[in-house]
Amino acid sequence: MEEDEINPVVRVGDRYRTINLRFHQLTRSFPEVRDDLMRDFLVTAQGESARIEVVVRTWDGDGLDVFLAELAEGFRGWSGTRTWRSLEGDLTLAAEHAGSHVRLTWGLHDRLPDDEWRFETTTIHAPGEDMRSLAIEMRTFLESDPLQ
Repeated sequence: MEEDEINPVVRVGDRYRTINLRFHQLTRSFPEVRDDLMRDFLVTAQGESARIEVVVRTWDGDGLDVFLAELAEGFRGWSGTRTWRSLEGDLTLAAEHAGSHVRLTWGLHDRLPDDEWRFETTTIHAPGEDMRSLAIEMRTFLESDPLQ
């Protein structure tokens, strides 16, 4: 977990990957509504020759941190693919356990009804502690004080 000037940032992927993901700029979707649980954040996918930014809308994080924590608890493995999606489907996640590692396929999508484009990248994680750290970082990010 790192922080920019005033807000936590979660980075997914390592420096050897072609594309890295950055979760940042958590904001209230409707700052004028007191106790609003809708949250927006930016996901930036960046590589040498591409940069894609998507605003993701969630209802109190949509349980992304819980999904990641459940994957960490399943460190011994599971069969098939486990999936998660954000409230409006602008961020998706598919997880497969491949023995010595967990393959996370992150999808960034155009908002409905257009859904004209989508981008996917895969990150590889060690089961157990590496996944647990990612879940904790995501929880810390989602529970931080939103901008505005």
